[in-house]
Amino acid sequence: MPERVGHHGEASAGLPANVVVFERGWLSSNNILFAGAEETALVDTGYATHADQTLALVESVLGERPLDRVLNTHLHSDHCGGNAALQQRYPSLRTDIPPGEAALVERWDAQGLSFLATGQSCPRFAFTGLLKPGTECLLGDSAWQVHGAPGHDPHSVILFDPASRTLISADALWENGFGIAFPELMGERSFGDIAATLDLIEKLAPRQVIPGHGGVFTDVERSLHTARKRLAGLQRDPVKHARHAMKVLMKFKLLELHAVSHAEWSEWLAGTSYFELIRARFFADASLEALTTDLLAELITVGAAQSDALGVRNA
Repeated sequence: MPERVGHHGEASAGLPANVVVFERGWLSSNNILFAGAEETALVDTGYATHADQTLALVESVLGERPLDRVLNTHLHSDHCGGNAALQQRYPSLRTDIPPGEAALVERWDAQGLSFLATGQSCPRFAFTGLLKPGTECLLGDSAWQVHGAPGHDPHSVILFDPASRTLISADALWENGFGIAFPELMGERSFGDIAATLDLIEKLAPRQVIPGHGGVFTDVERSLHTARKRLAGLQRDPVKHARHAMKVLMKFKLLELHAVSHAEWSEWLAGTSYFELIRARFFADASLEALTTDLLAELITVGAAQSDALGVRNA
């Protein structure tokens, strides 16, 4: 099922010239399209099941002009799931990824890349270059800085244009928060990395931020305050963070499937290794079935899911 998509361009959102933002939902990340004089590029490509829509969005702006380059801020399925379809559509497409997981992509370790562990899908794709922190990349005729932004993902990068003071923040900063601290769920400290990344963003002092999800925003000071307040709460209560993360993964799957039988839902929960890893670390006294049943009930209570005799549905 296609998403509702919002378009933001230079005229309407104060963005740099030759930049169009496709504001997606939550299953697919936002896509940022650059149409420079010499080269076209797309930052992040959405989820696999939305690949046809992503292609249509790109073609709606570029027309017969080819897409020359894809850049991924990080390798979560909602940000790189459209890579394979775009590479098939544009055979000469160059693809740049953060260096931290390049070896996993090269040999295509789907478990190591988190796709299988989170119960998500991402067709195999190739890469041709690396987005190395401390370097620059030419996007829309402007030199954008590449900065490391660990926390949500240890290998994530953000992109900053000093000329327009525009930041592509991926999941390091949204208008009202940031992405799950996935390393924390596996026992790797990353709340401190999130704090350092928020400090970096404050130092860059962007005028406007294009987040990985949600609309372009300009009140960066307020968003940083909100993010730091949220981070402090998660640091005080990491169990709350773990519960939230599991519910996010469940909701994400429902966004993908729309509806699923109880048997298929139970099979997916049991086969998604992140759930058992999180349960063992944070909820050792509960069975996986009891824990996920409780979490689904919470999603239903807030209107994010539905369940009846036929199965579980997105709401």
